[in-house]
Amino acid sequence: MEMLLIDAQATRIKLILFDVDGVLTDGKILLHPDGTESKQFDIKDGTGIVLAQRAGLIVGFLSARTSPPTAQRAAQLGVTLLHQGVHSKLETYEQIVDELLLEDDQVAYMGDDVVDLPVLHRAGLSAAPADAVEDVRSRVHWVSRANGGRGAARQLIELILRAQDKWDGLVDEYLALRQGRPVPDTTERSARGPSERERASEASGGGAPRAMDKISRESAAGAGPRGTKQ
Repeated sequence: MEMLLIDAQATRIKLILFDVDGVLTDGKILLHPDGTESKQFDIKDGTGIVLAQRAGLIVGFLSARTSPPTAQRAAQLGVTLLHQGVHSKLETYEQIVDELLLEDDQVAYMGDDVVDLPVLHRAGLSAAPADAVEDVRSRVHWVSRANGGRGAARQLIELILRAQDKWDGLVDEYLALRQGRPVPDTTERSARGPSERERASEASGGGAPRAMDKISRESAAGAGPRGTKQ
């Protein structure tokens, strides 16, 4: 699909769904002797997910596998639309769309393997990482330049937010740090809420956490904004 058509479709998106393994991760799973597992998630993808939600979009994870690290990552990012261990991704997708009263053309979905094809076929904007299987890459509307777990999700989010004229406003909030104006937090702490220690400090008059004090000092000194990480 030509970029002009992709941008036009991106303006309609209200929900972004991601497969997890191979999209938000590189597809590798580390199995430990005690039976637990671990996997890696990309920091910039996480920042993009938080920004997308702050811009008013709904973000969800849709995975055929049940994995504790996926639930933990969703909680860190404030993602409450989480479906794991689903037998049919298409049936779950239809349930999600019905519950949110959305149409297919208001949904973007990124997947990387043939099990994602039924949902990719339905979504108004279908996408894949650069290292998705060929049967997926050849059938989606848009393919990221980045691999799964290496920024592919972030690129899709930026594409959608730019098409909706929301990205520049989010960036401008960080440029506002030069003028010493407060900026809404996009860190994982913001998605989770303050810790018990931070709440106690604020309740006792201790003021904002040290990290915010540091930002304020840098802003007062004329320092530029620093990238926010997830």
